[in-house]
Amino acid sequence: MPVELLIQGALSGFAIAAPVGPINVLCIRRTLFDGFGSGLASGLGAAAADTVFGAIAAFGVASVMSFLHRWEGVLSLVGGVILLLLGWRALFSPPPADEDRGSGVGLLGAFISTFGMTIANPMTVLSFIAVFAALGAGVTGLEAAAVLVAGVFLGSAAWWLGLSGTVSAIRHALSDRTLVWINRIAAIAILSFGGWALLRAAQILQA
Repeated sequence: MPVELLIQGALSGFAIAAPVGPINVLCIRRTLFDGFGSGLASGLGAAAADTVFGAIAAFGVASVMSFLHRWEGVLSLVGGVILLLLGWRALFSPPPADEDRGSGVGLLGAFISTFGMTIANPMTVLSFIAVFAALGAGVTGLEAAAVLVAGVFLGSAAWWLGLSGTVSAIRHALSDRTLVWINRIAAIAILSFGGWALLRAAQILQA
């Protein structure tokens, strides 16, 4: 039973982390321009936030879910502004040369920024509830819920480790011109996600 729940949690964490979104784009960009450590730290920040949401879903913390729902518009607004700032900075910051890599936000900054952006999207907890239900993760008791949540972190962390590791492995095969275009595309994608978050926040706050 614990092993089965651990696997179900890992599948849930992997499934929530894998779809392309602003954190995936940011992780790829940071891996390319700040190194493997920065990309992995960014991913682990998102994995930590996913684990928080997974815990809320697994333990059924109704008061926390109510709080997140109540402040969903504000959280989306904050997340959107952060994404716009990051995208704007990325768009007008040329990719650093190899000797300048690692001079970005730093490992702790990379972790905290993606943790904050992921937490700013409270809809993730609903995704975990849906995925748990689809996988048939019947959780009874605190121990079972804890095992499920541990699996969520392992699954999410596995995705970020694989993504940052793959991007880091191919980084030196890319020309400077290619890196410039990747940087521009990533920046525009981050700006787009930020704009979408602001539109969503406006709709929620006006409702």
